[in-house]
Amino acid sequence: MSELARIRNVAIIAHIDHGKSTLADRLIERCGGLQKREMTSQVLDSMELERERGITIKAQTVRLAHRGADGTEHVVNLVDTPGHVDFSYEVSRSLAACEGSLLVVDATQGVEAQTLANAYQAVDHDHEIVPVLNKMDLASAEPERVKRQIEDVIGIDAAGALEISAKTGQGIEALLDALVTRLPAPEGDEDAPLTALLVDSWYDPYLGVVILVRVLHGRLTPRMKIRMMASGAEHEVERVGVFTPKKTLVKSLGPGEIGFITAAIKDVADTEVGDTITAVRRPAAAALPGFRPSVPVVFCGLFPVDSNDYERLRESLAKLRLNDSSFHYDAESSPALGFGFRCGFLGLLHLEIVQERLEREFGLDLVATAPSVVYRVTLTDGQELSLHNPADMPDPTRIKRIAEPWIHATILVPDDHLGGVLALCEEKRGIQLDLTYAGNRAMVIYRLPLNEVVFDFYDRLKSVSRGYASFDYRLEEYLESDLVKLAIMINGEPVDALALIAHRSQAEKRGRALCVRLKELIPRQLFKIAIQAAIGGKIVARETVSPLRKDVLAKCYGGDVSRKRKLLDKQRKGKKRMRQIGNVEIPQEAFLAALKMGES
Repeated sequence: MSELARIRNVAIIAHIDHGKSTLADRLIERCGGLQKREMTSQVLDSMELERERGITIKAQTVRLAHRGADGTEHVVNLVDTPGHVDFSYEVSRSLAACEGSLLVVDATQGVEAQTLANAYQAVDHDHEIVPVLNKMDLASAEPERVKRQIEDVIGIDAAGALEISAKTGQGIEALLDALVTRLPAPEGDEDAPLTALLVDSWYDPYLGVVILVRVLHGRLTPRMKIRMMASGAEHEVERVGVFTPKKTLVKSLGPGEIGFITAAIKDVADTEVGDTITAVRRPAAAALPGFRPSVPVVFCGLFPVDSNDYERLRESLAKLRLNDSSFHYDAESSPALGFGFRCGFLGLLHLEIVQERLEREFGLDLVATAPSVVYRVTLTDGQELSLHNPADMPDPTRIKRIAEPWIHATILVPDDHLGGVLALCEEKRGIQLDLTYAGNRAMVIYRLPLNEVVFDFYDRLKSVSRGYASFDYRLEEYLESDLVKLAIMINGEPVDALALIAHRSQAEKRGRALCVRLKELIPRQLFKIAIQAAIGGKIVARETVSPLRKDVLAKCYGGDVSRKRKLLDKQRKGKKRMRQIGNVEIPQEAFLAALKMGES
C-alpha cells in the first residue's frame, strides 16, 4: 500500500457541547498519542480560556497512528473544531485541510442549528461525512429518533451511523476502523513542485511565527528555501514537525500530511492564512484558491486605559491577528478615550474572547465601546458611506437613507418553548420565512436585523427557551430602515463611546434603559450629575445621580439661623462652580453596560 493511501485527514464537527473534544481525548488515548498519566480532559483545548469556559475556540490538529482490522498501519490527522457560530470561520479553514468529517450528534439532544450549519459546510467542501451518535451511555439516549432526524433535517443517510460514548470509550475501536474504511485517502503527487496550504499560524516568543500547513504536492523538508506566494516573502525552513499532540520533529512532510514548520519568521505580515507555500528553486505554477476572507459583522472600539500602552496594543493585535485571522482592526481616535483601534468581529462571543485574550496574554488594560454593526448611509448628494462608528454619523439633514444588515437565522427549539421564541423574534422586528417540524422540535427560519441580534438576542433566546433553543445565522442583505443616532450625554457633554444607532421605535426605550443602568454605575460626586439620552436635539430620557453632601452645620451648636444659612449658601455656590468645572470619571463597567442591558 502506498504512503498516501495510508493517510486519513478527518475533521470532527458538531454543535456546542455535543462532545467533540471528549471524543478527540478518547481517540488520542486509544491510539497512544499520550500515556494515561499525561491525559487531561479536553487535552486539545490548551488555551486557559477554553478550559475555563469549557468551549473550543481554536481548531487543533493531532496526528495519530491506528492499525486497521487488516493489520495495515494508518496515519490519522484529526482536527478538533469549535462548535459556536462565532468561530465558524475556524471550522471552514479546518475543513479545507481534510477530505472527510465525523458529524457528532448528541443522542439525547438530536440535531441542533450548528450541526446543520457545519454539515452544510462539510458538503460544500465535498467531504465524505460519517454520522456519529455520542452519549449512548445516557438512559435518555434515543438513537432511532436522532437517526430519523439526521435524515429528515440534514438529508444524509444515517443507517450506518456509529453509536459511541466518548465519555466511557464505548464504540471507539469501531469508529477508528470506520474512519479508515469509509473515508477517502488524500490525493497528491510527491514529484510535483511543492504546494502547501497555510492553514493557521501563531506567535511563539522563542521560535517566532509557527505555521500549520497541509501539503498537497511535493515534499517539505528542513533547510529548504520556501516562498509565500501572496506576500512574496522568502524564508529557510528550520524545523518540520507534527503534533502527537506533543510537538514532534520529523524529517519531512509529504503529500496529504498536516504538520507545522518554523522558519525564524519575525514579520507577522508574511504569514497570511490561506496563502500557498512553494519552493524557491522549483515553484508551483499557480497559487491555491485559499480561503474566502471572513466578513466581520460586529464592530467595537478597543482603547488602552493608559494612553502610553497604544504601541503595545498595536503589536498585541498584530500577534493575535496572526492566530485569529477572522478579526480585523484599524486605528481610530476618540475625544473621550484617546487613540485606539476599531475592531471587527464575527459576533459578541468572539468580541469577548479577543478582548479577554488581549488582557490575559498581553497584560493590557482595555476599555471597549458599545458594539455596533456596519450601516450603509446614502447622502443627499448621492455619496455612499460605510458607517462603522455611531459617533461618525453625518448630520441628519444630509442623510437621504440608511440601510442596515439583515441576517437569515435558523432556530431549532422544542415545541414547548416555540411561543416564547416567536414572540422574541417579532419583538426584534423579525420576519418569519418558514416553520417546519422534525419530531417534537420546530425549525424556525427568520429574517432579522443584525443590530437587534448583536444587542441581547442570544441571551434572551436562551432564557425564553430555558437553554434548549439553538441558533445559527448568515449575513443576507442590506435593507433601508428608519434608524436614528442615540447620543448619551453626561453633564451636557456627549460621550461618543456610548453613542449607538437604533431603530426609531426602539430608541427611546433603549435610551431610558441605558440612563437607568448608568445611574447605578457612575459613582456619586460632590455635585449633581445629569445623565441624558438624546435623539438629534430632543432629550428622550434623563436620570440624575444625586450628590454627596458634606454636613457643613456640624460645628453649629444653636446660635443664629442666619449663620447656618450663610454656610449653606456658600456650599450651594461651591457645588454650582464644581459642577461647571468638575470631571465625571466613567468606569469601564458603564461602557460594557451598553452590552448587558437586556439581562436586567
